Amino acid sequence: MRSPVARTLRVLAAATLTAASIAGAAAAGPAAAAAGDVYVALGDSFASGPLIPNQIHLGCTRSDRNYAHVLASRLGAATLRDVTCSGADTRDLTSPQSLSFLGQDLPPAPPQFDALSADTTLVTITIGGNDTGLIGVAENCVNALPFGTPCTRRYIVDGVDTVAARIDAFAPAMAAAVQGIRARAPMARIVVTGYGLYIQRNGCWPVVPVYPGDANWLQGLVDRLNGVIRTQALANGAEYVDLRTPSAGHDACRSAGSKWIEGFVPVNVAAPLHPNARGEAAYAQIIGDQIT
Repeated sequence: MRSPVARTLRVLAAATLTAASIAGAAAAGPAAAAAGDVYVALGDSFASGPLIPNQIHLGCTRSDRNYAHVLASRLGAATLRDVTCSGADTRDLTSPQSLSFLGQDLPPAPPQFDALSADTTLVTITIGGNDTGLIGVAENCVNALPFGTPCTRRYIVDGVDTVAARIDAFAPAMAAAVQGIRARAPMARIVVTGYGLYIQRNGCWPVVPVYPGDANWLQGLVDRLNGVIRTQALANGAEYVDLRTPSAGHDACRSAGSKWIEGFVPVNVAAPLHPNARGEAAYAQIIGDQIT
């Protein structure tokens, strides 16, 4: 979601945020609880909660109801340093991330790893969707009419699934991310999450306007990415939390009150193809259940 999708999120944010929420965003700081962990939340828009009220960082479209904030409250964390940011990929862990809002450049987000320190006791991270370009691929698979060419044909070249190859090639970057956290926060418990279930088997065209075969291919790519993330997390001394399995029955095909992830046209206040507030709260519970 680095360039076009991140810009789309910021345009949508302008239509959604009120003047009061903008004022609040400027004043809001890191969440704090009574006592316990020094918790650092890293990651991309799956973790930041774009468009979910209240937005506390316009450039990163970060919500105070994302899973990090809900989890910090549950754990009674002494400090939450939430630096999750829409559009982030693994490069933004160690380098500043360019930000804009309504076409205007904003000060860049500092490298996410700057939030880590020797006193950090808990780190969560959700990363990889932007490195592999999965949201952009999903957007290219939209077919609003009941006929047309499956999008898989665009990405399978000479029998090679180019997106799957890109996902497999992400493994070293994921390993380096976990190693980088450990080097900067040697006492921290590192919890790496996968991504949730986006779409049920064979999809639900036209509710989510992708053909059945494309729906299965797209979710298969997410599952493949989850596998890479899990393997690299465990191989480098971190924990892995599966968000996909417990998401069954809560994908974008479900009713407004059941889905944890929105479709291309959200029915809850959230960004397209991203978790809503119910989803972020559910992920916080799943993560919390594992780490406690």
